[in-house]
Amino acid sequence: MSDSQPGPQDPGMGQQPQQPYQPQAPVAAPPLTEADDRQWASFAHLGGILSFLPSLIIWLVFKDRGRFTEVEAKEALNFQITLVIGYVAINIIGIFLALVTFGIGGVFSLLVWVLWVVGVIFSILGFMKAKDGEHYRYPFALRLIK
Repeated sequence: MSDSQPGPQDPGMGQQPQQPYQPQAPVAAPPLTEADDRQWASFAHLGGILSFLPSLIIWLVFKDRGRFTEVEAKEALNFQITLVIGYVAINIIGIFLALVTFGIGGVFSLLVWVLWVVGVIFSILGFMKAKDGEHYRYPFALRLIK
């Protein structure tokens, strides 16, 4: 029998020599096809019916993969952020008016529903335009995301 110890060249016991960990470079996602680009851009507009989150997620995930999706998701996100600011402002003013004058605050708070309907209508219009590959610009929106 041999009294030799496993050396640096001999890992011993049938083991493979350990290689140092080398992180792999991230793999870039492939660019979107024209049809997928239009589809995700239109979904960014249509998602505005729910809230700003669908537009935000689509913009973050696909902004580097499709130019049309980047532009349209950004436009939809800016519009949805504008609506959120409007909801907050209407609710604050409505609560203030409810505390100061009885009845007027509740009527003022109905504007939240009007704002929601306007948001749904413009989101559907944006969806229809983007689905056809046309850019859609909302008639009013704060351009916070450049």
